[in-house]
Amino acid sequence: MEILQGVWGAIVDIFQNSGYAYFFTEGGALNLVMILFSFLFLYLGIKKGFEPLLMIPIAFGMLLANIPGANLAVQYHDLQGFIDLVAGRMINETTGAVATPGLMDFLYFGVKAGIYPPLIFLGIGSMTDFTPLIANPKSFILGAAAQFGIFITYVGATLAGFTPKEAGSIAIIGGADGPTAIFVTTILAPALLGTIAVAAYSYMALVPVIQPPIMRALTTKKERAVVMGNLRPVSKLEKILFPIMVTVIVSLLLPDAATLVGMLMFGNLLKESGRTERIAKAAQNELMNIVTIMLGVSVGATTSAQTFLTLQTGFIIGLGLFAFAIGTASGVLFGKLMYVFTKGKVNPLIGSAGVSAVPMAARVSQKEGQRENPSNFLLMHAMGPNVSGVIGSAVAAGVLLTLLR
Repeated sequence: MEILQGVWGAIVDIFQNSGYAYFFTEGGALNLVMILFSFLFLYLGIKKGFEPLLMIPIAFGMLLANIPGANLAVQYHDLQGFIDLVAGRMINETTGAVATPGLMDFLYFGVKAGIYPPLIFLGIGSMTDFTPLIANPKSFILGAAAQFGIFITYVGATLAGFTPKEAGSIAIIGGADGPTAIFVTTILAPALLGTIAVAAYSYMALVPVIQPPIMRALTTKKERAVVMGNLRPVSKLEKILFPIMVTVIVSLLLPDAATLVGMLMFGNLLKESGRTERIAKAAQNELMNIVTIMLGVSVGATTSAQTFLTLQTGFIIGLGLFAFAIGTASGVLFGKLMYVFTKGKVNPLIGSAGVSAVPMAARVSQKEGQRENPSNFLLMHAMGPNVSGVIGSAVAAGVLLTLLR
């Protein structure tokens, strides 16, 4: 009998100290809700294929962060917080005990120290072909136009009561560039990082859902059916000089943009130089894959229930959608202006690709063009605004950091 009581007592102790018991405490239900959210994002990444390379790591980080007692949620939002955590000076707000650093706290250091996003840009640069942009420099206009959503949303978020730094972090979602959004937010409003990262990557993944209705509403059937001519050939010298000149021009104008633009163009130079094939492939594959894993899972681990499930989160996600929609609309409207000025030689649909979701936004332009004219082939023309959007979002980030830091 005593043995049975001892076994029962041990079972009760195990349950009382388990995460299952926590779900029945005050606030425990919020963790369960976040775990269900992580299941939803895993479904979208695995079943629907929405940005799976980042959606799945972020979702799994969200899952780990909300398992009670696992100590896998990121516990700090600035570098001083990391120092206090490691030194044993940080107090756990839930338990009141001295907080101990967990795995995600150390992985997240690469985000907060501004290491992961530039390395992601290095990998993106090594995979990006700027030929369509070099062949048609007018594409820069469309890439720049699509950034209007960022600055319009900044004004709106400020009027809504957010601080200027928070408004800048929210507005950058409109660029549809996850690494840029993370880079800016870790500097301006680190407490909002989880929400903004999830919103940015969700809207990147939902480009094929969000953009087409806007594109159709702002263009006519005749405009969508326009067939554009072939792009001119681009020499190897132009491809080599392009990343060097962009780095010099942008970095001198906006030093705060030099980190992202410089790494993007360095990666592209590795690709185009013809002398560094081995490290270009390493940047495209091994480095990109490793950093993507660490970035995704550690950012997901910032979405603890106590910080994520708030009214503010819903407001931020709504403003992010507004920013992305305005960016898409601005690109299309400028595309219509180019259609008028070129007397019908530019298809306005390529303007929507000015957001930085490469190459998904360009594929959406291609698909919408073929809906009206099956013989239309807009992909290479849309890639010009698309890759210029990557540069544009980095420049917009530099402007926000220069003005708000």
